[in-house]
Amino acid sequence: MQTLKIVVTGPFNSGKTEFIQSISEIDVVSTDRKITRESERIKSQTTVAMDFGRITVDEELILYLFGTPGQKRFDFMWEILSEGMLGFVVLVDSTRPETFREARRILDTFRSYSPVPYIVGANKQDLDDAWPPEDLRIVLRVESSVKVVPCVATDKESVKKVLLELLYSIIELMDEE
Repeated sequence: MQTLKIVVTGPFNSGKTEFIQSISEIDVVSTDRKITRESERIKSQTTVAMDFGRITVDEELILYLFGTPGQKRFDFMWEILSEGMLGFVVLVDSTRPETFREARRILDTFRSYSPVPYIVGANKQDLDDAWPPEDLRIVLRVESSVKVVPCVATDKESVKKVLLELLYSIIELMDEE
């Protein structure tokens, strides 16, 4: 049996915890804590260390999903969580252009850790003010070879599509080696 470590990262409130909760076959191990800073009270809880979920693809393959904290003050966890990853998803809230610069910084940071396949998940595509994936590609300066996949983190089928796209890229790379 083979296990693959996938990291789900992105800015604060981009939907990382919901993404993992939507698809995990186990109860997600979460380190969510009450938000204490008034300026960050977009939501009531935030991830302070990681989220962990698991998906059994078949008898031969299991995915371990590690979600990173999105707040800059917890970014020391990013490098720790990236160790041993075989791919990553940068989740972006498509309705919040004020977070796009942070998403690009996170993307660059994770690319510096390890040359593994990655994709961009354009989250909240079910909302009217969501930027289209191709516009996100331009603003995030993502190469044409990298997939920018529309998604809704609360929808299991949507999350599955994102993970399958990443999985195909990982398998393609493994076949080349």
